[in-house]
Amino acid sequence: MSSRTRRGTVESAPKRCAVYTRKSTTAGLEKDFNSLDAQREACAAYIQRHERWVLLEERYDDGGFTGANTDRPAFQRLLADVDADKVDVVVVYKVDRLSRSLLDFAKVVERLNSGGASFVSVTQNFSTADAMGRLTLNMLMSFAEFEREMIAERTRDKIAASRRKGKWTGGVTPLGYALKDKRLEVNDVEAITVREAFALFIQLRQRAMVARTLNERGMLPRAAKRRGERPIAWTKDSIVRLLRNPVYAGMLNSGDELYPGEHAALVDKEMFALVQRMLDGRMPSMRFAGVNFEYVLRGLLRCSICGELMTPSSSSRHGANYRYYRCTTRDRRGVGACPARHVPAPAIERFVADRLSEVRLDQIFGPAVLSAVQTRLQEHRSRLETLRTQLPAKVGLHSATASRLVEELTRLNGRARDIAEASLHAESEKLALAERQLAEVMRNAAALDGVPQSPDAYRAILGDFGVLWRAMSVTARGRLLRALLDHVDVNERTGQVDVYLFELDWRNSDGSGEGSS
Repeated sequence: MSSRTRRGTVESAPKRCAVYTRKSTTAGLEKDFNSLDAQREACAAYIQRHERWVLLEERYDDGGFTGANTDRPAFQRLLADVDADKVDVVVVYKVDRLSRSLLDFAKVVERLNSGGASFVSVTQNFSTADAMGRLTLNMLMSFAEFEREMIAERTRDKIAASRRKGKWTGGVTPLGYALKDKRLEVNDVEAITVREAFALFIQLRQRAMVARTLNERGMLPRAAKRRGERPIAWTKDSIVRLLRNPVYAGMLNSGDELYPGEHAALVDKEMFALVQRMLDGRMPSMRFAGVNFEYVLRGLLRCSICGELMTPSSSSRHGANYRYYRCTTRDRRGVGACPARHVPAPAIERFVADRLSEVRLDQIFGPAVLSAVQTRLQEHRSRLETLRTQLPAKVGLHSATASRLVEELTRLNGRARDIAEASLHAESEKLALAERQLAEVMRNAAALDGVPQSPDAYRAILGDFGVLWRAMSVTARGRLLRALLDHVDVNERTGQVDVYLFELDWRNSDGSGEGSS
């Protein structure tokens, strides 16, 4: 019969001692005699001073692991050996080598006790073998936890104070900027993508369409996936994160407050505020019930009875599909909340188009359209010129790096060769992307030359809205209506339809404010 039991030992059995060592960083671990060796030597000397204590040969060393948690390989192996009744005493140089968290430490001590093992700190002269040692240990750990929390609190306060002064305090460098001397400096090439995202959202008003447009133009996010996978593309969520970032308006947040930053803004504050209102749905024509492009009045149509938006809906009968706009209040809360019935989509869309055809849009919007087009053209030319200037250097840099890596591959072997191949693959993808962007820039620059720029050309386009409307695709019709209309109010009960143009209080062509759908 063994002289040991699961929960303890008989007096004649020696105590098997396991030394645990830990260092938070890997600095200096490459030396012949490092911090872990020093800790183990001190613990071994302590064990030798005790009769019938035996040092186990198994080493439990965690180099480069924090004490803030217990997710450490050697430590977990030690606990497993305690559970397997291979260890009687766990010896450490200091208590914080085992854990810096009082809660974690209490759980560890409980686990050691359940495994029949005790705990000893050689420099602090106490152990968990007696009640006084356990009390002292808890007090020490409480003060260590308090000190760690105070350090964290002071660090948070320092970061908050720095951000209130407009200083960048670290984290992922936002697209459009580069980090230089701990300050954000504008990256001219990436800044074009950021500004284009804001401009596209104001124009298209849909996150998905902004993401798709940027992806089609090759204006991708900075990050790339692992080797062998395609570059990361824009998504609705990543577009929202970009549009919500106050850094682009020259601001930094500290808590719920915004403070002027030291860095240069990529968009003006008015544009940033407008985009935030659009994202929040505080502008009637900016909220959407879906992205089905057939519904050209999506996000524009509003129920006059309850004031809420009307959402696209459809049904099928006898093989035919019928499109409607339905009041969202009635859909959610029933007829008692709003009596409005559904409105046939083709009829209301045709009515709005007819009303617009009766208005002299060339007189109302001619100068404004020309000014907007000229401003947009200038923005495009400026963007393309910046890209045309900087992309060749980017292509040359990636090409030179790839060539250097190819030369290195001829004299490398093993793991070093694998790393060089991975780097070459990444550089090749960057080179291909830069070349595609440059080709797209050249095509877009040539296309701008064909855009009409005379006032007469736009008056002719807007002068016959009916011809323009019939020639447009469904998607283009929706974009045009969102460019012209603020919203459309429909009173299904009275049959009145009020159409509001942007920045104008215009209803019907006769000014009466009454219409029929």
